[in-house]
Amino acid sequence: MTGTPPDQFGLFGEESAAPSQRPAGRPASRKVRDAEPAGPLPDTLQLSRALPSGVRLGTSSWSFPGWAGIVYPEAATESTLARKGLKQYARHPVLGGVGIDRGFYAPLSETQYRDYAQQVPAHFRFLIKAPSAVCDAMIRGERGVALQPNADFLNARLAVEQFIKPCLDGLEAKAGALVFQLSPVHRALLADPAGFAARIGEFFGAIRAAESRPATLALELRDPELLTPRLVRTLREHGVRLCIGIHARMPELARQVRALELLPPGPLVVRWSLHAGLKYEGAKDRYAPFNRLVDPDLDTRHGLADLAAAHVRMGQPVQVIINNKAEGSAPLSVLELARAILDRLGDTPLPPATPDSP
Repeated sequence: MTGTPPDQFGLFGEESAAPSQRPAGRPASRKVRDAEPAGPLPDTLQLSRALPSGVRLGTSSWSFPGWAGIVYPEAATESTLARKGLKQYARHPVLGGVGIDRGFYAPLSETQYRDYAQQVPAHFRFLIKAPSAVCDAMIRGERGVALQPNADFLNARLAVEQFIKPCLDGLEAKAGALVFQLSPVHRALLADPAGFAARIGEFFGAIRAAESRPATLALELRDPELLTPRLVRTLREHGVRLCIGIHARMPELARQVRALELLPPGPLVVRWSLHAGLKYEGAKDRYAPFNRLVDPDLDTRHGLADLAAAHVRMGQPVQVIINNKAEGSAPLSVLELARAILDRLGDTPLPPATPDSP
């Protein structure tokens, strides 16, 4: 068959990617159509049917042309995918969630969140990063250079007004974890972990007082020195989850799991962001165009599968978001993690998952 199947032509209603934008080594369009992931493939259908409903795995964004033949049935430009790819992404049977990172750089409006929600099915969940305006202790310039202290760091009022309220109003039931990923802090904060834990307590206490709607709030760190028992007790006091952050700056998964075990049972929130030993730009150059697993990280994958299976057995929801820079291709990492989780669950009868929010 030489023509384009009618149900695949013009998937996004715009031009497909030019041949130079397609993954190296792939025929211009035939191989993308042959893969037909939006079809979907029998293996992904089987995984989807077997995964418990409370397990939502996804990627940290959706606008990668290299995912043609993996997530998208035809090649498209990055700009087209950024604007129109979410609806197609959400059709993939195993991708039950996605991360919204762009709000970290500037707050999003209720209308923008609502537009996202309208593009995905009812079971889909977003993991949303809070704005850097309240998560970064420093005002930064080009290339992330710290310029001066940020007076709005951990400002609960701004967090509610510019993040939590528009997010919950726009996404409604499709809001998954709301993650406050703190950028690396300055030396004065690192030198006083107890004082930092107290500030975190004041921050989340004020948020809970101002916003009564149930929501899964989570804290993710970039400084291992701040991951103390005192901090975890503070999170417990305010009903906040510790987001497991798999990142070169953070300790190995096992140490983070030990901290997580100090919290009561609740939703599992994971962001697998960066392969150990790599920096962001180096990983980006090494892994582009993100269409294969370059550096499989079996230790992390198996550890996360163990952790996810344990939460499923407790009836707790699981949300794992994976970046391309974790192993080379986030959607392929998701599929491998899904298989590993199912291997651990086997045929054991499972309790129904509790609601996403505490």
